This record gives sequence, C-alpha cells and structure tokens, in this order.
Amino acid sequence: MQPECHVQVQFHAPPAELRRYFTTFYLVELTVAAGCRVTDHLHPEWANLRFVSGDLPDAEAHGGTVLSHTNFCVTGPSSHTVRVEQGSARMWGIGLLPLGWARFVGVPAVQYADSVIDGNTHPAFSAFTPLAATLFGAEPDPAAELARISDHFLARPAREVPDEARILAIHGALIDPDLATVSQLVERTGGSLRTIERACARAFGFSPKLLLRRQRFMRSLAQYLLDPSLKWIGAIDGQYHDQAQFVRDFKQFVGMSPRQYAALDKPIIGAVMHARARFAGHAVQALDRPEGGAAR
Repeated sequence: MQPECHVQVQFHAPPAELRRYFTTFYLVELTVAAGCRVTDHLHPEWANLRFVSGDLPDAEAHGGTVLSHTNFCVTGPSSHTVRVEQGSARMWGIGLLPLGWARFVGVPAVQYADSVIDGNTHPAFSAFTPLAATLFGAEPDPAAELARISDHFLARPAREVPDEARILAIHGALIDPDLATVSQLVERTGGSLRTIERACARAFGFSPKLLLRRQRFMRSLAQYLLDPSLKWIGAIDGQYHDQAQFVRDFKQFVGMSPRQYAALDKPIIGAVMHARARFAGHAVQALDRPEGGAAR
C-alpha cells in the first residue's frame, strides 16, 4: 500500500518556433505525507529532461543503474520502464522529440538509450545546467518558470540538424498504426536499410525493428490505461497476432506481466497520462507527431 498523495499536472505547448523539437513542457506538483515517498514506473518514451525542486527522486533504469540526489535528471530514449521513488516535490519535464535530441543534444541517442543520467555532471548536457540552476525561484511561480524554459531554448544558437528531413520522415512513419514492418518503413522514407538504421541510432536511440515494436506496444498500453474497462484483450493493437505475442512484448518493455502491472498503484503516471491526453490528444509522448505534442 502506497502513502496517500496529491498530484497536480499542467501541460504547456512550447513556443511555436520550438514545437517540432519538443513533445510538451509540463509541471508535476506532488504532495506526499511528510517523510513518505511513492513509487511509480515511467513508460518507454523519447528522451526527457527533468528539473526538480523538493524531494529529489531515485530513478532506476533497466539493467539496475540507479540515479539519486540530483535536481537535473536526464532519461535517454527508453524501451523499458524506469522505476522512480519520489516524495513531495515540484518537477518540470521537457520532452525531447528525436529532432529535438538531434538539435539540442547532438550526440548519438543510441549512446544514452535506456539510461538515467545526472545532467549536472555529464558533459553532453552541460548546456542545460544553467537552466537547472535558475529555473526555480524562492517561491513557486509556474508562469515565470515556464518563461525561463522557453527563453533558455529560444536563446540557443540556431544550427542545422544533419539529416533533418529523414528524421522527420522516419518519425512520421513510426506513428502510422498501419505501418508494421521495417521494409515498409524503408519504402516509406526512402534510402537504404543501412541509412535508416544509422539515422534511427543517431536520433531515436534504437533499431527500426525495436522502434516499431515499441510503437505497437505503446498504442496498446495507452489504450488500456486510459480505459481499464476494456481489459487487456480489448486494448491490444491490431498488429499483434495474438495475446501471447502481446504478453511477450509486455514482459520485455515493462519487466512484468500485464496482470502484475495492472495490480500496481500508479499515483504519478496515472495523473500525468490523463492530463496529457486532455491536453495533447495522446496519453504518452511516444505517440506524438513530429510536429510536437501540442499539435492536434
């Protein structure tokens, strides 16, 4: 049994000039009884920058890597859940689309896939440490904090993103629920299989095959979590051959069975998903369009 908690979530669209680089900017305000913490699991998603004021979370990535005691937590593109423990805090999250990773981070995403990283100490994220140091003032001020985030990225020098058109084409193909195979992805986006594989590793963090499997799985998971009355059988994506195939994917991406996951409390992610669906039309950022999570 988890301690009682209260979660408030606000989603915001990035400035128009930035929307194709980000999913959303979002604020989570979590209140838990003094000295207590709640546990939840972040879904497979694109990369995120998270800035925290209050109780600093513990995050455990696939493979057992644990990150603790930082106010600037980076999660790379993920194909597994990330377990988090969190007490009372305010947290701003910045979801990076693949094009946003290529533009603002600029190192191969595959090097940081399924990782949790202290952004304050890792050189790849040094450009964001001034934001981590100045985002929160003496008193909570969501409007001012949002403005600081927007201003930080608007002030970054413009630079050309290598292979930008291909990144956008791959992203657009990945979110098409009718596209099922790597050969279809290659045909849709043009170029050779090797070219597509290199672009996916640089900007998306995974192979084309794994990305397609993740998209199929996340469509199913999002459908179920928004409407558990469907049961798992009613939420399974049409690309699955049978329930057994879905269960195998579930165990790979989540690390447990659907039944085990359904029994867990989801104090943070449940509130975030419903707020996100109302704002962006998608409960999870992996389903966002290349135009950004605020594009409807």
